[in-house]
Amino acid sequence: MKRKDYISWDEYFMGLSLLSAQRSKDNNTQVGACIVSQDNKILSIGYNGMPIGCDDDDMPWEREGDFLNTKYPFVCHAELNAILNRPTVSLQNAKIYVSLFPCNECAKAIIQSGIKEVIYWENKYADSDEVKASRKMFELAGVKITQYIPTGREITIKL
Repeated sequence: MKRKDYISWDEYFMGLSLLSAQRSKDNNTQVGACIVSQDNKILSIGYNGMPIGCDDDDMPWEREGDFLNTKYPFVCHAELNAILNRPTVSLQNAKIYVSLFPCNECAKAIIQSGIKEVIYWENKYADSDEVKASRKMFELAGVKITQYIPTGREITIKL
């Protein structure tokens, strides 16, 4: 008889997204993303961080102040990292699991890459113009948006 308490695909992939977010050096917002094919194969994973070659210790992580002294012009978002870091495979009709609803810039990359479904954990910036623009583009492009509903299952990883 097979085990009955195994995790679902959605729990698995959202769990990978949340785990990936823990790699982020951002002290305010950690975001992770996991892209999967239609047949539940992991295609790529990403988290928000500085571009390759830019030392995290030499970059600003502040949220406020002079634009060039904040993280905003430099940080690569989790969704974009996952798209750019994938091996040479198509993302046509793939799904992306993200811990935070995508901004408008990531929404453009998601749409352009062929991803057809976004499953997100939270949307703490729902009232922002960036998220409103994302929703509009997803709707126009036929990208399905689904909020992940936590099951309440607790999984402990001891490292």
